[in-house]
Order: sequence, then C-alpha cells, then structure tokens
Amino acid sequence: MFENFEFVNPIFFWLLLALPVLIAWYLWKRNKQTATLKISSVKGFKSGKNWIARLKPLLFVLRLLALAAIIVALARPRTVDESTRIKTTKGIDIVMAIDVSASMLARDLKPNRLEALKTVAARFIQARPNDRIGLVEYAGESYTKNPLTSDKTVVLSSLKSMEYNTVIEGGTAIGMGLGTAVNRLKESRAKSKVIILLTDGVNNSGFIDPKIASELAVEFGIKVYTIGLGTNGLAMSPIGLRPNGSFQYGSIQVEIDEELLKKIAQTTGGQYFRATSTTKLNEIYNEINKLEKTDIEEFKYTNYEEMFRPLIFLALGLLLIELLLRYTVFRSFI
Repeated sequence: MFENFEFVNPIFFWLLLALPVLIAWYLWKRNKQTATLKISSVKGFKSGKNWIARLKPLLFVLRLLALAAIIVALARPRTVDESTRIKTTKGIDIVMAIDVSASMLARDLKPNRLEALKTVAARFIQARPNDRIGLVEYAGESYTKNPLTSDKTVVLSSLKSMEYNTVIEGGTAIGMGLGTAVNRLKESRAKSKVIILLTDGVNNSGFIDPKIASELAVEFGIKVYTIGLGTNGLAMSPIGLRPNGSFQYGSIQVEIDEELLKKIAQTTGGQYFRATSTTKLNEIYNEINKLEKTDIEEFKYTNYEEMFRPLIFLALGLLLIELLLRYTVFRSFI
C-alpha cells in the first residue's frame, strides 16, 4: 500500500530535529523553576489534587505532538493513483501461412516440426497484443484457418488445433498458401501488412505460381517473410503408412527450395530465414517481432489524494485540548 504514497516537500522533515531541542529546553526550564524545600514531614501538605499536578507535563506533550503533526503536514503527504491507457495508432495485420504437409511431422525438431512451430508461433502471437493476426494452412491446397482478428484467444485456439490430416490434398503448394494469405490481406487498411510463410519443402503442387502470388503481394503492399524449416542433411520423416494408419519413419534428405523462398522475400521487401532447430526458429520469430513494430500511444492518468488536511485538523484538535486543559483542569497550577 506504500508504493503509491509520497511526500511532496520532504525537506520540512528537517524541522523535526527541533523537537529534541524543545524537549531539552522544557526539562531545563522546569528544573530551574522548581524550588526545593526540605522539611521533616509533608503530611500537612497532602492534597487530593497532587495527581493533577503530576500530569501538568501533558500540556507540553500535546503541544509537541501538535507541532509534529504540522511539520508532517508541511511535508505534504499524498497518495498517487496511476492508470495507463494504450491506444494503437498504426496497427499491423499479419497472416501466418503454415505448411501442414506430412513432412512437417519430421522429428529433426522436437517433438516434430509442426509441434515445435506451434509452440514458437504461439509466443509470437502473444507478443503482438495490438495487431490483428490470421492463420492460413496449406499442403497440396490451402484454406483460411482463422481470418484476421485481434482476439488472440481465438487465434491461439486455431493454432493449437492445426495438425496434419488427410482431408487436405498431399504435397506442398507454396504458391497456394501465399495466394490465400494475400487474399486475406488485400483489403486491409493497416499501416503495415505482413505474411510469414513457413515451409519445409519445395513447391510441387497447386495451380498458383509462387511468382504470381509474390507479384500480387507487391501490388497490395504486402511484405513477406519466408522461413525454411528443417535441419541440414538427413531427418527422420514419414515415408509410408502402416496397416494401422500410423506413419512409418525413415531417414531422408531434407529438401527446401531456398532459392524460391529467397526470391519471394526479396520481391516483396521481406527477408528469408532458415530454421534448423527450435532455438533458431524462436530467434527468427523474435527477429521478425523486432522488425515489425506497432506504433502505439500511451496515455497516463495520475490522481493525487492530499493527506495533509487530516494532520492539520489533528494539530488544531491537540492545541484546542491543550488550551482547554490549561485554563480548566491545570489552571491553578500555572
């Protein structure tokens, strides 16, 4: 609770050093004004008001407390309540086009390429709270998994449900995946329009030429970042189906059409990245996150609640009590 508490004029706390001086002066003056009388017995001087006389220093204590309250009030204590409102001034629309062909089940990334990608992509999505994000999945054909939306819960749910299935035609249609992503962004009015295209193979399917899809991206002002996913050399990949429907794995050569991916990125003003491990894939998404910054405005609202008034009232109350006691209870002892 004290994190939002402050004193505007703390320099006045130096005045508290005067309190010990006043106490010393009071004790010195009291001792000097007190006469000493030596007698054999004080029996004849006993009075019912002796206990009141012993409480007379209470007047000085009340005045001292009143002075301390005034000093603290001069330091001007107050509570500070800050609230922040963030307004996106220039948002970015991002479509992630993800290859979900059978080769994405290769185990050179753990547990496999697709699951490793989903984990890294989820972190990327969570790091873009002010942007709209859409998902496109493709293999031999492509379709929109999730249209552009600012609801990250929906996007993350769609990403989690992505998996290899036999409904989509087999193969790797890079041109189809890119074309569908362009179609999702062509009417966007965002400051920046970006496609992150990921694949682990070569374009061997589909009826849209990747070159044509790239030219469409340029026409609509869309930048494409391409990512080639897979280790260099051999990887344990699906090579066939067993009778029970599960995949049979074998060691096959990793083939990625890097020249095509580089050309797409160069044509659209993006960049090409090669992800040979989960760590490298994570670094790539972090790099894209840095390259594509969203312009936001931050509005800070600060509410101050002054706390010196109760201290002033306390000081006045203490002085009033001291004054009343001085001219009533302790009047005969002045």
